[in-house]
Amino acid sequence: MAQSIGWKLHGDGKTLAPGEVVEPDERLTWPRTIGIGAQHVIAMFGATFLVPILTHFDPSTTLFFTAVATALFLLINKNKLPSYLGSSFGFIAPIAAVASANKGLAVASFGILITGALLAVVGLIVHFAGAKWIDMLMPPVVNGAVVAIIGFNLAPSAWINFKGAPITALVTLLAVMLIGVLSKGMIGRLNILLGVLVGYAFAYFRGEVKLSAIEQAAWIGLPKFHLPQADMSILPMFIPVVLVLIAENIGHVKSVSLMTGRNYDKQMGTALFSDGLGTMLAGFGGGSGTTTYAENIGVMAATKVYSTAAYWCAAAFAFILALCPKFGAVINSIPQGVLGGVTTLLYGMIGMLGVRIWVENKVDFGQNVNMMVGAVTMIVGIANFTFAIGGVSFNGIAIGSVAVLVLYHGLTAIGRATGAIAKEETTAETTSSAGGSKTVQE
Repeated sequence: MAQSIGWKLHGDGKTLAPGEVVEPDERLTWPRTIGIGAQHVIAMFGATFLVPILTHFDPSTTLFFTAVATALFLLINKNKLPSYLGSSFGFIAPIAAVASANKGLAVASFGILITGALLAVVGLIVHFAGAKWIDMLMPPVVNGAVVAIIGFNLAPSAWINFKGAPITALVTLLAVMLIGVLSKGMIGRLNILLGVLVGYAFAYFRGEVKLSAIEQAAWIGLPKFHLPQADMSILPMFIPVVLVLIAENIGHVKSVSLMTGRNYDKQMGTALFSDGLGTMLAGFGGGSGTTTYAENIGVMAATKVYSTAAYWCAAAFAFILALCPKFGAVINSIPQGVLGGVTTLLYGMIGMLGVRIWVENKVDFGQNVNMMVGAVTMIVGIANFTFAIGGVSFNGIAIGSVAVLVLYHGLTAIGRATGAIAKEETTAETTSSAGGSKTVQE
């Protein structure tokens, strides 16, 4: 057991020669490791907090469960797989749909809980049966389409916030974009966080920031927990998020494997299971659902430090911050215009990550099946097709996710049966890595 939770000191623990890396089972001196852990918190901070801000969940509660989920992830994966579990943007659209139906956050938490449970079950299946069946079920054309509509479906929400304070929104949007292209290294990776700070300062001087809640909040206190409220009618809106979480986690494992030179195929199932368990706990206690974060992969790429000890430090920092209600009140005070500016870019980026999956996996839209499936799915998701059966409502993401799976596999089967589609055309598509492109919000 000691081997699974301990770390060897890398060299003298103080220096890294050119080309050297700190392996997952190694660490630098504790002060340096703690410093890198703080960098991980800063890197995930902007995206992690935007989810509760946009969905009206409590930021401190969300941060608390990201710390718990990260600790569970590290334990279940025996400290072999470095990762931070932050808030998943895949939950924004279904939570917004629940809010528009006036069902409340407790009902949304139930959706998060069930989504986590399903992901955990998938993780167990993958652990014992292997991940090949996921590649067959979700080839890149399917995976990319689902991720794309998760982002593009939110476009009306971004516009509602933007037009609430258009000048502030525009300043925020320009700040995020300019910081991203003018700055190198870590500053450039933190463009969302820094852009929000610029927008917040601008909004403050325009009198758009309300400070009363901040002044009244205590410095130390527990997060605001709440239990889920069962409502089966909202599940069709949440279940498609499982597909996104699968893609995010598999993409993370593949990315870390590439960076470290280690084979993490055996960790696919435990990665999915542990994220599912973390999401379940978040749903049970009132936090946002979790996922592995690409922002922290960026920190590892910059520092060449893959030590899981740094992630334990990051989880500890997040836990401490979660116990400061005043900190959460500051986050909740971000005004509408700032949110409108940052989400105009952010929601579009989520959508474009789906397109990136198509590009990186060389999806051939010269094939009729790929073109038709992609076209129908995008229109259904962007236009937000909706209908209800027996009182159960289905939104554009739910319909689009089901449609892309049924249409792709159904049309492919018909095409093969009639000879219109050669078997090798779809074989190449399926054997491309369905999870090879990271779909985490960035």
